[in-house]
Amino acid sequence: MTVIVAGGGIAGMAMALTCHQLDIPVVVHESVSQLEPLGVGINLQPNAVRELYDLGLREPLEEIGVQAKEWALVGRNGNDVWAEPRGLDAGYQWPQYSIHRGQLQMLLYREVVRRLGSSSVVTGSRLARYQSHADSISAHFVNEADETAEVQGSVLIGADGLHSAVRSQMHPDEGPPIWGGPVMWRGTSQAKPIRTGASFVLVGKLEQRFVCYPISQPDPQTGLATINWIAELTYDTAQDWGDGDWNTKVPIDKFLHEFADWSFDWLDVPELIKGASDVYEYPMVDRDPLPNWVDERCLLIGDAAHVMYPVGSNGASQAIVDTRLLGAEFLRHGVGPAALVAYETATLKNMNELILRNRGAGPIGILGLVEERCGGVFERIEDVIPRKEIEEYMSKYKAAAGFAVDSLNDAPPTISL
Repeated sequence: MTVIVAGGGIAGMAMALTCHQLDIPVVVHESVSQLEPLGVGINLQPNAVRELYDLGLREPLEEIGVQAKEWALVGRNGNDVWAEPRGLDAGYQWPQYSIHRGQLQMLLYREVVRRLGSSSVVTGSRLARYQSHADSISAHFVNEADETAEVQGSVLIGADGLHSAVRSQMHPDEGPPIWGGPVMWRGTSQAKPIRTGASFVLVGKLEQRFVCYPISQPDPQTGLATINWIAELTYDTAQDWGDGDWNTKVPIDKFLHEFADWSFDWLDVPELIKGASDVYEYPMVDRDPLPNWVDERCLLIGDAAHVMYPVGSNGASQAIVDTRLLGAEFLRHGVGPAALVAYETATLKNMNELILRNRGAGPIGILGLVEERCGGVFERIEDVIPRKEIEEYMSKYKAAAGFAVDSLNDAPPTISL
């Protein structure tokens, strides 16, 4: 009845904690030899926070995360396109957290080891291939000494991300990730939080934009917090920007000049960029929707199943929700193919639609309408686009992404024990 998980990221660790909660034996295999707190900031939407709270992680999340209070789109001339409350301030029963991705992963990892024991996570163990049998599945993993070990389980869960080895075997003709033109540069700097003090702010237009939000509480003495920021430009897809490695460091001179005059009385973009000790370049990529995530006793979840453009702040959130939905199917159908198929049937269509919605700019697509109607320059957004039109646009996205406030608040727990 053991669940084998390939991939020790956020999805893999959340899967392990969910299995433990259900008294299902589970082992996570991670290809790197040592897990480290890599990455920069992400946002956890209330639908994912609800699931983490149900796993008993409320207090540690509060320690490492910042409860978001506002989500705002700002035009290039510094005037608001849209601003709305988030998390508890928006009426959700759970907060939205801005958080360092690496700290979240390490929190989940520590909890897995504490609850399940150190043998529950095997590092330096890379999936080579898998094979389903009538009542089990064989997963072959290669260690750092290039030795292969065969592991038997009831199911194999591919939680191994963008460059998933599981997905490669399941869909061998797919090819590399798809780059649509945007390139992001990401970093963190020490600065005073703006607006509400816990605001997610996006400035600019679809082809050139800047995002920032705090991922730590302000220092009581200096008032400075760790601010996560993203600078983004869109290029001709004829250029080559690599294969989507989050950890490629670059000098700020590569892009700073494009934002040299982005200074407002409430935000100085060039200074914030200059304050980062390290900057990471990432070509924004995704993959086309798949016709199936299930191959007999094997299932894809998280980015391995539905990697999408990070425009809606829901990639990590959906990975966590995936594990809980799958756990609920384990309760209903047992740990076997029936549970995997039931999960796929309930989830695949909506996630495939969300991939395409995010490829079309997701919730920030409203900036495209503003650009069409006024060239992006305005004094009052109401003179460009009615507030009701923006409200409807945003509501449709939240519903598609699974965190519409009333639906989420009224929904029963995903897993009831």
